[in-house]
Amino acid sequence: MARTFRQRRQMHAVSELNVTNLLDLAFVLLIIFMIATPLITQSEQTVPVDLPVESQSPQSTPDPDAKKETIVIRADGTCLLGSSPVALARLPQALATYARQSKQPVFHIRMDAKSTAQQFISVMDALKQNNLSKISFDTQTGS
Repeated sequence: MARTFRQRRQMHAVSELNVTNLLDLAFVLLIIFMIATPLITQSEQTVPVDLPVESQSPQSTPDPDAKKETIVIRADGTCLLGSSPVALARLPQALATYARQSKQPVFHIRMDAKSTAQQFISVMDALKQNNLSKISFDTQTGS
């Protein structure tokens, strides 16, 4: 009679996950981001930019029941107040009539995407000079 002395091994699932490799990867990525972040912020601060100029004044929320008026800023620098064309230099005088009204309108600003920031700031300054603080910006949603 022949006997076999081999023990039968039962297969069982590994109940622990080895995360050493994942931790090594996480630490390497952390070190890369720690080195790269100061380099990115330094390069952003050295880019010369001629910022637009704006005067400071407090802002208030517009009245939802107010009359509405539209200011359009075109890409070529022309401006429309309602449906009539107005030069940006003459806009404060044109807005003075609205400032004298007892109930001031809400101004919807429609700005062409190719117009400059300085044109936008000029319109905002004209509104602030006349204490017209009820402003809304018209935009479109991207697809």
